[in-house]
Amino acid sequence: MPDNTVAILREQTQALIGTEEINKIIQSTVENSVALRMMTRLPNMATNVREYPIMDNYPMAGFVEGDNGLKMTTNMRWSKKKLYAEEIAAIVTIPDNVVADASYDIWGQVRPRLEEAAGRVIDKAIFFSVDKPTSWRDGLVTSATNAGNVVAATTDLYKDVFDENGLIAKVEEDGYFPDGILSAISMRSKLRGLRDKSDRPLFLENMQNTTPYMLNGIRMEFPRNGAFDPTKALMITGDFTQAVYAIRQDVTFDVFDSGVISDSDGKVVFNLMQNDMKAIRMVIRMGWDIFNPLNAINEDETTRFPFAVYTPAASTSAAAAKVAVK
Repeated sequence: MPDNTVAILREQTQALIGTEEINKIIQSTVENSVALRMMTRLPNMATNVREYPIMDNYPMAGFVEGDNGLKMTTNMRWSKKKLYAEEIAAIVTIPDNVVADASYDIWGQVRPRLEEAAGRVIDKAIFFSVDKPTSWRDGLVTSATNAGNVVAATTDLYKDVFDENGLIAKVEEDGYFPDGILSAISMRSKLRGLRDKSDRPLFLENMQNTTPYMLNGIRMEFPRNGAFDPTKALMITGDFTQAVYAIRQDVTFDVFDSGVISDSDGKVVFNLMQNDMKAIRMVIRMGWDIFNPLNAINEDETTRFPFAVYTPAASTSAAAAKVAVK
């Protein structure tokens, strides 16, 4: 039966209309390690262990009584800390035919995401001690908690952060001035409403600057690589000049077309040559530590720490009892 439609509509021309395929993969921004961006980088390591001296005792001075009074004697003492390089690595395998037939540069997509994965692992270990190597020290949250530098959230965010006994004061009482804040993204909405006593906003955003976020003059970072756990900490602040890292082996990528990939039990999963596959391997070796040297404000190493943590209101901490006596 003839089609009596008086106009050529879309359904009549559907076979003639092609679909556009955008030659771009839609993905989130690559977010590498925020911890390494905030911390102080030391010269690269020549071996897997580096020692550095830390002042452990102050010299003393005193008044001399009379013309023939005895002058006091004193000394200084240093201790050694060690920075251990540990390896972070990952391997991705792809069949040769898949790479040949793909319309995209698969390896070009994989490399930055492997770097992001390494950054996420590093940040989790440094922030929260998650899956950290045995040789690495406790992370910022664990160490700050042990030192009693913890503030639990209340309904008054300004008081929690800026008042006496607030988050910033915890760091200052240990002889350090905070120069950076790490924050959960969920805090942004709360910070936007934060005002000083003259009703001026304290949280400032300026995407034109190298430091786009500031809180009362302190730079802020909002990690987006999945490493920051808001159930454990809402904010971490401190003196990031005291947090240091060193690279033993910078990020390297190697491509292999032979060899085997096995699981943790030693069972062969892929034989690259037999399965016509290639594997890209990423490796980085680095270590980190916190200096925290003796200072005149707080000479007690058990309570002296250059970082403090702002925890959710429901958080209970073993440091709560220590806060009262600090």
